[in-house]
Amino acid sequence: MHYLQRKYVDLIREVSSKWVNWDPPIPVEVGAFGDVDRDTGELIVDGNIYHPDFQAELDTLGLSLRIANHPPQQGGIEDDFIIASKGARRIDLHFKPHVDIAGLATASIQGQWQFEHGKRDALLIMHSPRQHFIPPNVLLDTLYRVPKLKNKWLVTSVHTCPAFSMYLSNMSGEKLALALVAQLPVAAAAGATVGASTGLAWWSDVQADLLRKASDKSGEFSYTPLYTLKRKMGWFKRAFRDSDEDLEVADPREAAMAEAVAAGASNAVSGDALWVDVTPPWEPLDEDGAEDSINLDEDDDDDD
Repeated sequence: MHYLQRKYVDLIREVSSKWVNWDPPIPVEVGAFGDVDRDTGELIVDGNIYHPDFQAELDTLGLSLRIANHPPQQGGIEDDFIIASKGARRIDLHFKPHVDIAGLATASIQGQWQFEHGKRDALLIMHSPRQHFIPPNVLLDTLYRVPKLKNKWLVTSVHTCPAFSMYLSNMSGEKLALALVAQLPVAAAAGATVGASTGLAWWSDVQADLLRKASDKSGEFSYTPLYTLKRKMGWFKRAFRDSDEDLEVADPREAAMAEAVAAGASNAVSGDALWVDVTPPWEPLDEDGAEDSINLDEDDDDDD
């Protein structure tokens, strides 16, 4: 299962440059830093820039930055956010004759998706998400100079929401219909009024092992399905197949820019631009989420 989890994370990352939290009820905090597990795609947290012990680290380095004075900012509530991998196609939703669910026709989210045959596809839906993020152009310039963050991945923003749905296709070319409907109270519910709603709930026309969905009945932002990871620009550690040690690599242009920063060049990049999107710690994945094997003998034969 953990390889399929990794496949889902990778598919969403490819089209959004953001990372999926496979267990959205478990929060991912802005300012957390650590590594991503190569087998599962889960964030392994080592610490948080907003914790007191990290402030002590800054004090030891003589950096006059009080991180507590710059807490994460909160954005406004956004429209429903849907991310689909390249092979997932939204099509017209047609309800089957036997489907009779109250509120389905007026659901806040409703749609049907067609998935590609022979390939995995991923779908993520967030209802009314809200973003929390590190204040722009305030902290990241100084944090670039903190040795503790070398080769670490930093959570710069998170999306929270009151309802989410996640789906990984089974490669059969299937269709999936989803809707987020208002639940009407049962007659015996204490204090219920006619026409009142007891919250939102997901409806789907299929039961699938890799369909995950949840909603908070009180409308609280209880789930964190998505977050952004950044790393310090320049050389960074990367695991490679058949290697016992992580190797330091960098894009030549990025390495040159990092050297200019270190040298204090007047034209060097600064601020938030010092932190860049991260690449996954795994090699390209097959449809089941395993790292694709490379047949070196076959490659040699092709060269003959």
